[in-house]
Amino acid sequence: MKIALAQINVIIGDFEANTRKILDYIARAKAQAADLVIFPELATTGYPPRDFLEFTDFIEKAEKSIEQIKKATDDIAVVIGTPTRNPVIEGKDLYNSAVFLYQGKEIYRQHKTLLPTYDIFDEARYFEEATQWQTIDFKGHKIALSICEDLWNLGNENPLYTINPMAKLMPQQPDFIINVSASPFDYTHAKERIRVLKENVKAYQIPVFYVNHVGAQTDIIFDGGSLVVAPNQSVHTEMPYFEEALKIVDLDDVKTNTANKEQPKDKIPLIHHALVLGIKDYFGKIGFKNAVIGLSGGLDSAVTTVLATEALGKENVRVLLMPSQFSSDHSIKDAEDLAKNLGIRYDIVPIKEIFESYLQQLNPLFEGRDFDVTEENIQARIRGNLLMAISNKFGNILLNTSNKSEMSVGYGTLYGDLAGGLSVIADVYKTEVYELARYINRNKEIIPINTIQKPPSAELRPNQKDSDSLPDYDILDPILKLYIEGRKGPKEIIAQGYDKALVERILKMVNRNEFKRHQTAPVLRVSPKAFGMGRRMPIVAKYLE
Repeated sequence: MKIALAQINVIIGDFEANTRKILDYIARAKAQAADLVIFPELATTGYPPRDFLEFTDFIEKAEKSIEQIKKATDDIAVVIGTPTRNPVIEGKDLYNSAVFLYQGKEIYRQHKTLLPTYDIFDEARYFEEATQWQTIDFKGHKIALSICEDLWNLGNENPLYTINPMAKLMPQQPDFIINVSASPFDYTHAKERIRVLKENVKAYQIPVFYVNHVGAQTDIIFDGGSLVVAPNQSVHTEMPYFEEALKIVDLDDVKTNTANKEQPKDKIPLIHHALVLGIKDYFGKIGFKNAVIGLSGGLDSAVTTVLATEALGKENVRVLLMPSQFSSDHSIKDAEDLAKNLGIRYDIVPIKEIFESYLQQLNPLFEGRDFDVTEENIQARIRGNLLMAISNKFGNILLNTSNKSEMSVGYGTLYGDLAGGLSVIADVYKTEVYELARYINRNKEIIPINTIQKPPSAELRPNQKDSDSLPDYDILDPILKLYIEGRKGPKEIIAQGYDKALVERILKMVNRNEFKRHQTAPVLRVSPKAFGMGRRMPIVAKYLE
């Protein structure tokens, strides 16, 4: 049997375009003599559709897509994820289903059993869980059909669920497993995904055909990497990451496979490719084309500008250099050099006179008070206003350049440098931004070396450095990571050897600045715990205060 894995990039709610793409991939699979083609979880709607699922019209359009797809299954079977209605009154109105289509008919539908409700997932809000499990007979083979999380309750020290769907199916002696998935990217997840699939193969001694989404849906990025794991737990097939693909796999070859074809999964290259795809799809799927960025000569704006140029093309990226009286000459030169290296448009708009006009107007109100963070924030907001003026006038979407270290502790100005339509690197710690910069420069100097080597500074007052307000990033970032990704409390972090006063100070800064994060742009998710949907904290709270 020849099985096609269709790793596709769809747009949430664009049923016409999604259905056309699905039909095109079916035709391509037919042309290569495939017997069966597999598409990802909720492929008709896109994932995650969230509260669109509450609209009857949305579900009807998904049903119409399935009816169109059925017509293409005359001589090929199709497995595809789609929402289906719950026919009984009790429980949720919908199931998250995988339907098996063949010869113009629906042969079987398997509902998802394990509904993740953690991090970015909220499936129990919409879907009822499965209570029945049945293998599918097709061309002399028995198929166990499953959906994403249904394979993830195996190989865990602390399983999240009390039921294992595959355990329900194994008495029926399936020959192989199909898993349709919407497994979002983080830099640890590809390795973990393979580990979980191998645990299933080890337990059940049959191969797994696993098909994942690819593409970004606002903040959530899907990396693809669809897999076939052979009975000996070797990876027979690992599809490309961050791109659409169709792969035909012969079941007999899988059963006799001995080679292991795993791809390298280095953290920084993965993050780089994910961020480029995140920018590209955010603009492309909404219908935007051009970006604008405030280029300061610092590291964060430099890395963001390079990523945007890779994603959108140099003709679609514009930057503003907005020096003040506190900007160093080398920062302006570094920004100019980067813009020239990339071949992008740059304009220099000095803010010294604008800033002084603010001070002149505010002087009667501020009389007797020293220069402080207020005046620093005014500069950031002047720059934010200039960037938004370009955005409004020319339709360039402003990209935010704050990193995760700054976003964590509130080292940023609301309506100033925190402005933007998309936060590109706000899930990348400052120490990781340095690694990204070195990766970008791996073949030649794109980001000026001085930008990477100089001490980081917001340049909002004379001789300012980030270290004036924050611990050094090589100390700050590990503590933040333990708290945010590791969910470790202060006692646990201090027990690892960190200074008690420093830990308490940092954790208080994180908690006190939740209100800022609630007002910033969506954050491209590349870590196991990103700000946004996946980290839900109250603004008004006293924990660690």
